[in-house]
Amino acid sequence: MLELRKIFVFAVLVGSVAACGFEPLYVEKTAGDDLWYYNNEYDTDIVREMAQIKVTAGGGRMGQLIRNELIDIFNTNGTPKNAKYFLKISAPRKRTVQQALRNDITATREKVTYTVEYELWSKKKGGLVKGSSSTVLSYDLLDNPYSTTMDKKKVIKDGAKIIANDISLRIGAYFHSVNTKVGNPDEF
Repeated sequence: MLELRKIFVFAVLVGSVAACGFEPLYVEKTAGDDLWYYNNEYDTDIVREMAQIKVTAGGGRMGQLIRNELIDIFNTNGTPKNAKYFLKISAPRKRTVQQALRNDITATREKVTYTVEYELWSKKKGGLVKGSSSTVLSYDLLDNPYSTTMDKKKVIKDGAKIIANDISLRIGAYFHSVNTKVGNPDEF
């Protein structure tokens, strides 16, 4: 009886996700009789298009880390020699807020917000995707300066990874939307 209940709950969840318009990003769509359905094949077109992106970024260590993360995501076979697309990442803006103040008004924690602007463009069509991505992280201000420095470095590294994943997901969604348009699915 418990197994049947689990199956029912799973079916309801899957049905509700399907009803809200959710569609997998890297799954190939196949059309038939005005209905769209998935045939469980991975859409390698999106990955191939994303491999044609050359990434440039500015802004110190954080910008360098974001760029490196994006290169790892997009260009698994190396940087493209004749890139079809160009992704420009602005210098990250950093905003720090001190939190958890002691009686002597010294902080024990800092919250850091990193924000970057990005733009994907192609030689043929110009600007394709433009937006911003941000992340909010925090770390403790410890008595040991070395530990605080290591926490700050970890926040920078984690922030770069979060922002890079967000940007790559948005660009993948763009290529997915262009690839699945009715009437012209093969043209990026």
